Amino acid sequence: MVGAAVLGVAAALALGACDSGAIGNSGPGSNGQSFVSGSPGTTVYGANSGPVAPRVTGNLLSGTKFTLAQEHGHVVVMNFWGSWCTPCRAEAPSLSQLAQHFTPSGVRFLGVDIRDSPATAEAFQRDFHISYPSLNDPGDEIALAFRDTVPPAGIPTTLVIGRDGRIAARVIGEASYPGLRGLISKALAQPA
Repeated sequence: MVGAAVLGVAAALALGACDSGAIGNSGPGSNGQSFVSGSPGTTVYGANSGPVAPRVTGNLLSGTKFTLAQEHGHVVVMNFWGSWCTPCRAEAPSLSQLAQHFTPSGVRFLGVDIRDSPATAEAFQRDFHISYPSLNDPGDEIALAFRDTVPPAGIPTTLVIGRDGRIAARVIGEASYPGLRGLISKALAQPA
């Protein structure tokens, strides 16, 4: 019963996305050049006022089970990406460098790879020296979990989740090193 409801919601969102040019518009078979839809930009929420991140569970590309709740108390940078997405490839070096910079401070980085095979996603991570884990989300189920909070409006989308489990910021489109560094630093400065 629940599975049928989830499939129904997924189908409705996918059809709506295709019509509006959002996430459903591109995938591995497209050129990825115009994947980000809507208005790329950044939304920053005030301290303790952002929406609470939903319960996210899934399998990492390594096959290990992951639950976002286990990261409570840490700032989490969650990046929705696909190896076939040109802007994702452009921002990957910055994300890799930011992860190296902030991991010693306790910041957790997590990718959410959509519409890829694990082998293709792992090759992407090797090519761009991505050291943090990624969830395997071939059917956009994790993206759907955010539909009532701050849904990814295109790929790439990056969320900064504060220590309290609230979304502190959302970047739609390619995240820049200085811009994302500032958002992470701001989230780190907030109390848990």
